[in-house]
Amino acid sequence: MDPVKVQVHSEIGRLRGVILHTPGDEVENMTPRIAQRALYSDILNLSIAQKEYAQVSGVLNKWTKTYQVNDLLEAVLDDPGDKSMLLRRICSIENVPEYFDKLMDTPAKKLAKLLIEGLPAKIETLTAFLADEYYALSPLYNFYFTRDASASIGEDVLICKMANRVRVRESLIMEAIFSNPRLFDCTIIDANQFSKEVAGEGGIAGSTVKNNVSVEGGDILVIDKNILLVGNGLRTTSQGIDRLVQRFCQDKDGEQKHIIVQQLPDDVESFIHMDMVFTMLDRDACLIYEPLILWENQYRTVHITIEGGRVKKIRDEQNVLSTLRKLGKDLEPVFCGGDEDEWNADREQWHSGANSFAIAPGKILSYARNVHTLNALSQAGFNVVAANDVIDGKVDLEKEKRCVITIEGSELPRGGGGARCMTMPVLRDDI
Repeated sequence: MDPVKVQVHSEIGRLRGVILHTPGDEVENMTPRIAQRALYSDILNLSIAQKEYAQVSGVLNKWTKTYQVNDLLEAVLDDPGDKSMLLRRICSIENVPEYFDKLMDTPAKKLAKLLIEGLPAKIETLTAFLADEYYALSPLYNFYFTRDASASIGEDVLICKMANRVRVRESLIMEAIFSNPRLFDCTIIDANQFSKEVAGEGGIAGSTVKNNVSVEGGDILVIDKNILLVGNGLRTTSQGIDRLVQRFCQDKDGEQKHIIVQQLPDDVESFIHMDMVFTMLDRDACLIYEPLILWENQYRTVHITIEGGRVKKIRDEQNVLSTLRKLGKDLEPVFCGGDEDEWNADREQWHSGANSFAIAPGKILSYARNVHTLNALSQAGFNVVAANDVIDGKVDLEKEKRCVITIEGSELPRGGGGARCMTMPVLRDDI
């Protein structure tokens, strides 16, 4: 493939390229005993999950260019130098240097599967036996949520610093993919370096300054080229956002930039990312979980203004929508779960009702199970169409003005995410 020039200046510009990962044996390799450690509340039925995911990829394959993580990773591993570099990092960070030679001798196609689906451990010692760990390299159970380990911001790609160790290899793989000039043309921002910057603060060589830096892609929404909306909660810390702000201060193009930070609850797993409570639908519409975004509560909205390469102002705001309105983005909200019953909002937010993904202005993907949310979207002028009807050619998306394409979701949502979580855009048209 020719290298793809990354360009994402909004959440809704017509999609021209997106990275996907079809869930595979890594999901099947999870047992109830390790589900919580793998960040799941239950194990998934792979065959059903794959049928549901086929609707996601089927719609996107008809609309845009799609890239599968397995294929991109295999292309990286085809080069001996790139292969060695990635494996050395993985074996060092995951403390399995004794497997390096074996992995180097493994052909690229098989190796790509092992790095995602898991590498069984060699049980040759009593210590290894008593450790009761089947895998030397754990399966990447969450990798079908390609949004989290990296984020496209303009022409840059942020390689995320994952909050949980079980997901660290995802960011290493995405860094290897985006750093490869044969695959992508972009500037890398490595959030994993943010931690090293913090550890070095104070000027004491070899010091172990405690830091709490993490940033994940589900918390970063590109409203336009000068406005970011960022969630601050379980997966993205204030220290991580501070480092992101510092990085944007380096961009001295003369334009004022804004980062709107929304605090998220840190005690409920359905609020793990910003895109679980707010996603863009169109130039003038968004989908929100109303109790957090609009109701009076203890979670703060903070507006950071960057000008001339420095933070000019940082202040509290009433809420996200009023802040965006001040910046010229007057958005009409559609409520997750509708506006008639708070219970409906809570139930459907739990199943990613506010997590939609725009393939063009006014054209979104969402789960079919969230019927009250779909009814609210319908009342807002979105035609509800089934993914299979799009795939079979019964619905022409080019002729649809506003529509919500529904994908079945009995298994996929149980992993803790929706359509936006499962998609990593690399190219969108400017609006």
